[in-house]
Amino acid sequence: MLKLPGHGRYDYSPIVKRADYSWPEGKRLAFYVALNVEHFALNVGIGMDPHHRGGAQNTRNFAWRDYGNRIGNWRLFEILDALRLPATVLLNSSVCYHYPEIVEKIKERGDDVVGHGRSNAELHKPLWEDDEARVIAEVTEVIEKHVGTRPTGWMGPGALESNVTPDLLKEAGYTHLLDWPFDDQPIWMRTRAGPLLSVPYPMELNDAGSLVWRDHTARQFAEMIVDQFEEMLEACERQPLVFALSLHGFIVGQPFRLRPLRQAIKHCVEHKMKDRVWFTRAGDIAKYCFSLRKGLIPGS
Repeated sequence: MLKLPGHGRYDYSPIVKRADYSWPEGKRLAFYVALNVEHFALNVGIGMDPHHRGGAQNTRNFAWRDYGNRIGNWRLFEILDALRLPATVLLNSSVCYHYPEIVEKIKERGDDVVGHGRSNAELHKPLWEDDEARVIAEVTEVIEKHVGTRPTGWMGPGALESNVTPDLLKEAGYTHLLDWPFDDQPIWMRTRAGPLLSVPYPMELNDAGSLVWRDHTARQFAEMIVDQFEEMLEACERQPLVFALSLHGFIVGQPFRLRPLRQAIKHCVEHKMKDRVWFTRAGDIAKYCFSLRKGLIPGS
């Protein structure tokens, strides 16, 4: 009998067979924005380039991505501020060295900061275990020093892992992970050092996948946001769900994409059924899950 390699991190659990619970104050849909704040190396490593897909990095591509830190992220902060929305910031630790004003803005807003590797120009998958452990420790130390709070959540560069990343994160004191897009609810995962909570993070409702790799337009992406929200708002009457939206300043922060994005997010925030929605952060979702009795969250 053929047995394919598996991960052993979690068990299969159909959503229609799970225990019911609600978010704080009886809300049914947890909504959070994941803002990816990243730094890339010049002419080395990996990165997105819609004009030369799969090709070597170049100065033009570096400059396009740097637009996010100079312009795009600030426009996204303006939208979030205007709508009084919290955010979860996926932060490359090297951002702390190169863009101190962005770090100050994150601190001023009180956003939840998730470790996002050193740079999105490098991946963790090829690293030896000891080297990956040192990178995680470095990211943790740098963010804690510059932001003032150590991260307890993690999403690796490209949401890509080695076979032992969850184990190393748990051993380094992390409590939750955003790398695995396999569910619409938080799920407890197994590691060799104990349980680690997976908080939903989107590969689909993500401007990188939609606008860069699949060539959707800004208005198509805005329609995706609205459709996802409306569908989940209906479904959350049956199960508590997590709506997550992933944004990058160098992509959706371009002026021609900002207007439909703003309209889509405003649609969600001002919805007639907004009282059913918990506008929150990934870290707060995790903290709430930690407080629930055993058996409510799959894997607990």
